[in-house]
Amino acid sequence: MTKKPAISEIVCCSPSGAGAVRPALEERPLLSFVEAVKVMALFKMLSNDTRIRLLHHLVRSREASVGDIARTLGMRPQAVSNQLQRLSDTGMVASRREGNNVYYRVQSGCVAPLLDLALCLMEDEGHRPEGGTDEAIH
Repeated sequence: MTKKPAISEIVCCSPSGAGAVRPALEERPLLSFVEAVKVMALFKMLSNDTRIRLLHHLVRSREASVGDIARTLGMRPQAVSNQLQRLSDTGMVASRREGNNVYYRVQSGCVAPLLDLALCLMEDEGHRPEGGTDEAIH
Protein backbone atom coordinates (compact mmCIF):
# COMPACT_ATOMS: atom_id res chain seq x y z
CA MET A 1 0.00 0.00 0.00
CA THR A 2 1.62 3.27 -1.11
CA LYS A 3 0.91 6.50 0.68
CA LYS A 4 0.32 9.69 -1.26
CA PRO A 5 2.82 12.46 -0.65
CA ALA A 6 1.55 15.19 1.67
CA ILE A 7 0.22 18.24 -0.05
CA SER A 8 1.49 21.30 1.74
CA GLU A 9 -0.99 23.75 0.26
CA ILE A 10 -4.34 23.59 -1.43
CA VAL A 11 -6.28 26.32 -3.11
CA CYS A 12 -9.67 26.87 -1.53
CA CYS A 13 -12.62 26.68 -3.87
CA SER A 14 -14.00 29.92 -5.18
CA PRO A 15 -16.34 30.81 -8.05
CA SER A 16 -13.62 32.75 -9.85
CA GLY A 17 -11.06 29.99 -9.41
CA ALA A 18 -8.69 32.38 -7.62
CA GLY A 19 -9.13 31.07 -4.08
CA ALA A 20 -7.13 31.59 -0.96
CA VAL A 21 -4.25 29.21 -0.34
CA ARG A 22 -4.85 27.13 2.78
CA PRO A 23 -2.91 24.33 4.43
CA ALA A 24 -3.93 20.81 3.43
CA LEU A 25 -6.50 19.21 5.73
CA GLU A 26 -4.00 16.82 7.30
CA GLU A 27 -1.74 19.75 8.19
CA ARG A 28 -4.42 21.83 9.92
CA PRO A 29 -4.83 21.78 13.68
CA LEU A 30 -7.54 19.51 15.06
CA LEU A 31 -10.94 21.18 14.84
CA SER A 32 -12.07 22.91 18.00
CA PHE A 33 -15.44 22.03 19.49
CA VAL A 34 -16.97 25.21 18.04
CA GLU A 35 -15.55 24.52 14.56
CA ALA A 36 -16.82 20.93 14.70
CA VAL A 37 -20.30 22.13 15.65
CA LYS A 38 -20.28 24.58 12.73
CA VAL A 39 -19.25 21.83 10.31
CA MET A 40 -21.96 19.60 11.78
CA ALA A 41 -24.57 22.34 11.27
CA LEU A 42 -23.47 22.75 7.65
CA PHE A 43 -23.77 19.03 6.96
CA LYS A 44 -27.11 18.96 8.77
CA MET A 45 -28.38 21.75 6.53
CA LEU A 46 -27.14 19.83 3.48
CA SER A 47 -28.76 16.59 4.65
CA ASN A 48 -31.95 17.33 2.73
CA ASP A 49 -32.63 15.63 -0.57
CA THR A 50 -34.43 18.66 -2.00
CA ARG A 51 -31.53 21.00 -1.23
CA ILE A 52 -29.03 18.55 -2.72
CA ARG A 53 -31.08 18.23 -5.93
CA LEU A 54 -31.58 21.99 -6.04
CA LEU A 55 -27.85 22.65 -5.71
CA HIS A 56 -27.09 20.05 -8.36
CA HIS A 57 -29.59 21.70 -10.72
CA LEU A 58 -27.98 25.11 -10.12
CA VAL A 59 -24.49 23.71 -10.74
CA ARG A 60 -25.69 22.15 -13.99
CA SER A 61 -27.66 25.16 -15.24
CA ARG A 62 -25.36 27.89 -13.81
CA GLU A 63 -28.44 30.04 -13.03
CA ALA A 64 -32.18 29.41 -12.81
CA SER A 65 -35.37 31.15 -11.76
CA VAL A 66 -37.54 29.83 -8.95
CA GLY A 67 -40.15 28.81 -11.55
CA ASP A 68 -37.59 26.91 -13.63
CA ILE A 69 -36.30 25.08 -10.57
CA ALA A 70 -39.83 24.28 -9.40
CA ARG A 71 -40.73 22.77 -12.80
CA THR A 72 -37.49 20.77 -12.97
CA LEU A 73 -37.83 19.37 -9.45
CA GLY A 74 -41.62 18.95 -9.62
CA MET A 75 -42.22 21.25 -6.66
CA ARG A 76 -44.28 24.31 -5.85
CA PRO A 77 -42.42 27.62 -6.31
CA GLN A 78 -43.03 28.58 -2.66
CA ALA A 79 -41.40 25.36 -1.45
CA VAL A 80 -38.41 26.01 -3.74
CA SER A 81 -38.14 29.59 -2.44
CA ASN A 82 -38.10 28.33 1.14
CA GLN A 83 -35.25 25.93 0.39
CA LEU A 84 -33.33 28.57 -1.57
CA GLN A 85 -33.61 30.95 1.37
CA ARG A 86 -31.98 28.36 3.64
CA LEU A 87 -29.14 27.95 1.12
CA SER A 88 -28.82 31.73 0.72
CA ASP A 89 -28.42 32.11 4.47
CA THR A 90 -25.27 29.96 4.28
CA GLY A 91 -23.80 31.94 1.37
CA MET A 92 -23.87 28.89 -0.91
CA VAL A 93 -26.25 30.53 -3.36
CA ALA A 94 -26.87 34.11 -4.42
CA SER A 95 -29.76 35.73 -6.23
CA ARG A 96 -30.56 38.58 -8.55
CA ARG A 97 -33.91 40.08 -9.43
CA GLU A 98 -34.99 40.73 -13.00
CA GLY A 99 -38.52 42.13 -13.18
CA ASN A 100 -40.83 39.71 -11.38
CA ASN A 101 -38.32 36.87 -11.51
CA VAL A 102 -35.58 36.01 -9.04
CA TYR A 103 -32.65 34.06 -10.46
CA TYR A 104 -30.38 31.95 -8.29
CA ARG A 105 -26.85 30.72 -8.87
CA VAL A 106 -24.26 28.86 -6.83
CA GLN A 107 -22.13 31.44 -5.05
CA SER A 108 -19.59 29.19 -3.36
CA GLY A 109 -17.07 27.45 -5.56
CA CYS A 110 -16.92 24.65 -3.00
CA VAL A 111 -20.45 23.41 -3.75
CA ALA A 112 -19.72 21.56 -7.01
CA PRO A 113 -16.59 19.79 -5.66
CA LEU A 114 -18.47 18.86 -2.47
CA LEU A 115 -21.33 17.32 -4.45
CA ASP A 116 -18.82 15.57 -6.70
CA LEU A 117 -16.99 14.14 -3.66
CA ALA A 118 -20.29 12.96 -2.17
CA LEU A 119 -21.08 11.14 -5.42
CA CYS A 120 -17.56 9.71 -5.43
CA LEU A 121 -18.02 8.37 -1.89
CA MET A 122 -21.40 6.95 -2.79
CA GLU A 123 -20.04 5.26 -5.91
CA ASP A 124 -17.04 3.90 -3.98
CA GLU A 125 -19.41 2.20 -1.53
CA GLY A 126 -20.44 -0.13 -4.34
CA HIS A 127 -16.83 -1.23 -4.86
CA ARG A 128 -16.02 -2.15 -1.26
CA PRO A 129 -15.44 -5.79 -0.34
CA GLU A 130 -18.23 -7.69 1.45
CA GLY A 131 -16.64 -7.26 4.89
CA GLY A 132 -16.99 -3.49 4.73
CA THR A 133 -13.28 -2.86 4.99
CA ASP A 134 -11.64 -0.34 2.73
CA GLU A 135 -8.54 -2.39 1.88
CA ALA A 136 -9.46 -2.55 -1.81
CA ILE A 137 -9.67 1.23 -2.00
CA HIS A 138 -6.13 1.94 -0.80
